[in-house]
Amino acid sequence: MKTIVAGREPVTATEFIELALGIDLELFTGSATESAMERAARLDVAHEVLADLRESDPETAAYAASLLRTLPLKTQPIGRRPRRRVSRPATTGATAGSAVAA
Repeated sequence: MKTIVAGREPVTATEFIELALGIDLELFTGSATESAMERAARLDVAHEVLADLRESDPETAAYAASLLRTLPLKTQPIGRRPRRRVSRPATTGATAGSAVAA
């Protein structure tokens, strides 16, 4: 059975919640790559939306308030790769590639 909300078929659970509740989750949870200024602006808007929700839909407002307390997942900055460790064999005093006379 397909689940259709507001004429759209959500693909993920997040999309289902956004369509069913009518709120943008990223507005309340944020992004790991946002700057401090973007975060402040997003939180100002989120608090205004939350105030409106408290008047019209207290249950959704409670859910949105709980989202404000979550932290976005940390993601790797674009363009940076994790450092690789290179293990080198232990030397025994002999130079690599030298032959031993018998």
